[in-house]
Amino acid sequence: MEDGASKGLEELSSLAGKWLGLSSAVPGRHTAVVVADRFDRMTWRDTYEQSAALRELAEELDARHAHATDLLTDVFLAAYKAAPRLREPAEMAPARLADHQVVTALVESPGFTELRRETAGDPYAAAMAVLAQAAALRGLLERTREARERAGQEEQGRQAAEDAATSVAEALRQGAEEAGQDGTVPAPAADAVRQAVEAAEAAEAAARQAARDAARALGAAAPGVQAGARSAAAKAAQAVRQESALMRAWGVGPGELERMPFDERARLAERLRTGRLARWAELIGRFRQMARGERARKVENTTGELVGVTLGNDLSRIIPSELAGLGVPELRAVFAVRYAAGELMLYDSQGEQSTGQGAIIACVDTSHSMYEAGPGGITREAWAKGCALALLDQAREAGRDFVGILFSAPGRLQVFRFPAGRSAGTDRVVDFAETFLGGGTSYQTPLSAAGELLEEEFGDTARRRGDIVMITDDDCGVTEEWMRGWNDAKRRLGFRVFGVVVGAPRVGEAGSVLEALCDNLRSVEDLTDVHAAADLFRVI
Repeated sequence: MEDGASKGLEELSSLAGKWLGLSSAVPGRHTAVVVADRFDRMTWRDTYEQSAALRELAEELDARHAHATDLLTDVFLAAYKAAPRLREPAEMAPARLADHQVVTALVESPGFTELRRETAGDPYAAAMAVLAQAAALRGLLERTREARERAGQEEQGRQAAEDAATSVAEALRQGAEEAGQDGTVPAPAADAVRQAVEAAEAAEAAARQAARDAARALGAAAPGVQAGARSAAAKAAQAVRQESALMRAWGVGPGELERMPFDERARLAERLRTGRLARWAELIGRFRQMARGERARKVENTTGELVGVTLGNDLSRIIPSELAGLGVPELRAVFAVRYAAGELMLYDSQGEQSTGQGAIIACVDTSHSMYEAGPGGITREAWAKGCALALLDQAREAGRDFVGILFSAPGRLQVFRFPAGRSAGTDRVVDFAETFLGGGTSYQTPLSAAGELLEEEFGDTARRRGDIVMITDDDCGVTEEWMRGWNDAKRRLGFRVFGVVVGAPRVGEAGSVLEALCDNLRSVEDLTDVHAAADLFRVI
């Protein structure tokens, strides 16, 4: 129609019809990729508030990219939920399609499936997965920068089209109010409707072009996003798996981790990762696993190895010829008499000694020579501490007190007490494992302290038969006077002394001081073979 010409209301309504529908029913779009309920969102908010590292990462990314925190939220929820469900691309706001591409690539990568085995249902682990992917997420945001900018232009174009549609509706309403009785709309009002329709058509065309540009940019970024997502998921899975293994190696169970506040758990993980013995966490874990296996094999009151025949009345060990006598009526009375007198012939056996009831005391040498590395770069100290931590587990399993005595030169020692029935406290355990005194070696200093502890325990609770385990790589002399006092204490308190020579077999040779001190002595040459001490955990 020409400018300045009046038009009928019906004709104008037909012209503006398309835009009237758009202005009255604009579809809503989602900004979150992962479908989440309010409990999931509460978990994210709580975790975000507790983690300074997450907040710092979000602030850094938000300063360079719009809505970056929303991407972190989606990555967290994808790791936290056991079976995350993603929205369809058509449900997403255009500016968040790049987020959809990134999250989809992460979820579909093989590493992410492995990652969720460690993170599903664990907010802390899911947060650590996000932080482990921080570098990759920076790269993915850069890869999708153009697509995000194009999508932003598309959103602006769609908003302009919606605003133009509203203007069309308003112009048509104004024209209807000015229309005559015959439905004719005055020229100015008709021109306003026409101009509004033209503006809406231009805005829609611009929005369609922006959408095409955004789709091309998103497609161009896809290969890089997929590769980056695969790498990010694999690295995150490795980081979370390593931390989980580290916690298990140090005896921190899943239940304890769930009860631990976020910041405390983060500090503990950092300490375990950076501590002196972090390199040997695998060795410590293998030690504890081996000890658990030996405890499972141990059966109290077993008959042990058959060594001959003896007399008694234990029917479980009676020899077959004695049982044959029961088949003859005339001999049954004789059998009864011999049973009552304890004169039946029985298999004799030699079993392992039963375990003690007193404290388990591990005396661990921390002299300079314990720094020496063996196979695989594992130091004598690491092997000794792994053995001691397994003994701590042994004591707690049996409801016995545990005492770790770190020693070196005469008069130098540090005592760590772990009473039965109380939480050992992971920080305290790590303190024990990481403490190193340095200097020379003295047997008398730690063994005297161990004897005094058992004397104290006997006086307080009348418990006897504690176990002392001496772990060392060096030999040294003791005085005759001290040796007499030591032997008197052993007879009075009934404790046993086990020796473990680490990386220096000569220390435990026949006639050595350590052999004279110990009831049971073993030598470990291969510092990677934790089974070298396996029998220790069957008799303690």
